[in-house]
Amino acid sequence: MSKAKGGLGKGFGALLGESLFAEDDAGGVSTLPMTLIEPNREQPRKMFEPEAMRELTKSIAMHGVVTPITVRKSEGEYYQIIAGERRWRAARSAGLTEIPALVIEADDKTVMELALIENLQRQDLNPVEEAEGYHCLMDEYGLTQEQVAERVGKSRPAVANALRLLSLPKQAQDMVAVGTLSAGHARAVLAIKNEEQRTSEVLEKMAGMSVRQAEKFAKELGHACDETPQQPTPFVVDYTAELSKKLEDVLGRRVRIEQGKNAGTISLEFYGAEDLERLSAALEKLSI
Repeated sequence: MSKAKGGLGKGFGALLGESLFAEDDAGGVSTLPMTLIEPNREQPRKMFEPEAMRELTKSIAMHGVVTPITVRKSEGEYYQIIAGERRWRAARSAGLTEIPALVIEADDKTVMELALIENLQRQDLNPVEEAEGYHCLMDEYGLTQEQVAERVGKSRPAVANALRLLSLPKQAQDMVAVGTLSAGHARAVLAIKNEEQRTSEVLEKMAGMSVRQAEKFAKELGHACDETPQQPTPFVVDYTAELSKKLEDVLGRRVRIEQGKNAGTISLEFYGAEDLERLSAALEKLSI
């Protein structure tokens, strides 16, 4: 049984710190009929790249499924996929009637965590799917940003920055998902404060720019919609923008700085009730 456990990978074992195997499963891996296996509707990955799937199908047709999928017992005689949906889909396309599967015991929360970790370890999720997975762990299962970061082996700022993508308009999220917009472009889009300016035309235009050009374009749009445009010196504009970016990198959240003639404001974005409490506690400790 210890030999089979190694097949789960480092993240799976570290997640629970205990055996996940069903007690009646002697060797861990079984050969199950394809007709008794069903996908997990809550699985983080939603997109399957066609060319990669064709290559995997061809490989499985020639060599079979080398790495077993991971499943749990579902209703009746069925099994639900926890990890390995790509292999299951490809095996089905290749005409296989059976597939090797590792049967484990796991509740809904554990299934979600394992599915997310399995995909992240294989770098199979696009940035938006990754952000949605983090949000699901926090919103539906009550994990904090720190707990999510610990589970998936990321820093908390990295998780927070990923979650910011969910603030993008749907078209921008779709463009990030397929790679038309990079993470840097996405931050430039988020810098456009007026959401009405985040039009299809603007997004397409930014996609054809470098990240630096997109950031400059976002600033120009902001100045264009200002009803009472200020004429700050170049030094002041650069300083404010640089300071905002520096604070975002340190705090792992969107920071907005508005500077007036004699005063200004700093706005900090937060992600959920847990993050708000953590942010409030940190601010209470400040002494200026």
